Amino acid sequence: MQINQFPEVMSSCRFCFMCRHLSAVGQVSGRESDTPRGRALIADRVRMHPEEIGNADFIEAVYRSDLSGANRFHCDSYHDGKGYDEIGLQLALRRDIVDAGFAPENVKQVAADLKATESWTVEGSGDVLYFVDPGTAARPSIEKAVKAVLGQAGITPAVIRGGCIGKALNVLGFAADAKAAMEKFAAVVNGTGAKVLLVSNPAAADALKCDFAAAGVPLVPEVKFTARYFVKLAEEGRLSFAGKTGVANYLPSDYLKNYLKCGCAKKLLALLGVQDRMFGTNVEESYTAGEGALVLDRLYPELVKMLAGKIAAQAEPDMPVIVASAYTAGALEAAGLKCTTLEEAAEADLCSLR
Repeated sequence: MQINQFPEVMSSCRFCFMCRHLSAVGQVSGRESDTPRGRALIADRVRMHPEEIGNADFIEAVYRSDLSGANRFHCDSYHDGKGYDEIGLQLALRRDIVDAGFAPENVKQVAADLKATESWTVEGSGDVLYFVDPGTAARPSIEKAVKAVLGQAGITPAVIRGGCIGKALNVLGFAADAKAAMEKFAAVVNGTGAKVLLVSNPAAADALKCDFAAAGVPLVPEVKFTARYFVKLAEEGRLSFAGKTGVANYLPSDYLKNYLKCGCAKKLLALLGVQDRMFGTNVEESYTAGEGALVLDRLYPELVKMLAGKIAAQAEPDMPVIVASAYTAGALEAAGLKCTTLEEAAEADLCSLR
């Protein structure tokens, strides 16, 4: 079983309460099974009694997780190098569930829908190729903003549009299907001759930088998150921002902060003149409404509403909220908050180079 790769995680996390307050799903549900400790107990039970892999209650708890990296990122033992990789354990348990044939019907349906989207089209050509994934496409203002910012630097990007590149399939536990999608996408991207593959979706950035390498799927272009690329262009003197955005709440992407440990968003916000006001009770929590789980809104929409409602309840009246993910923006706006993405904020603060 895949979970046997994580014996220390199971034996340690099942007795530890230290990150319970960071488990967003556990906070809104009040269920112990929705915390890292609860999930570690489930995994350890399956390790000792493999027949329990089909336990419906266990399976539901595993797929209700928001896969937030906050618990892992802020675990002292993880930073000490002891490898308490709670996310890795969860993904391994999901693979075991799928391999054993116990994936729930809603999970299988989402996986089938994802696999049906594995096709992409390329518009234009050039050194910079911009990936408009389904999440980004659902918020057209992001693509508009990216093109406006790049246009200010004299760049007209080629655009690749299309569906699943394997990340969500990996998250659901369909590892073989995920690798097949990666290979298809890489073949299209590598055939464009682009030098930079630009992405707005933090989950896509994590997939292209980490998942593809782990699966042995090579990509020729260098993968860049939009915020990082904007900062690079500004440092080269090809972009100029007014620096007048002002006070705002920035809600970090789970993937940028807790997975990739990327500080590019903060650098861009500094260029935009954002005076970042801390959101919530502490900087450790994940305020992403399930971004890490990618398709949580399709599996458990009511749970995502609860997560977004918890975040909205902590918002300051009339305080601008800047996010790095279209997924998070959509979930929070459905809960009544008005959000702007990093790309939209950058476009709004552009000033001409003279």
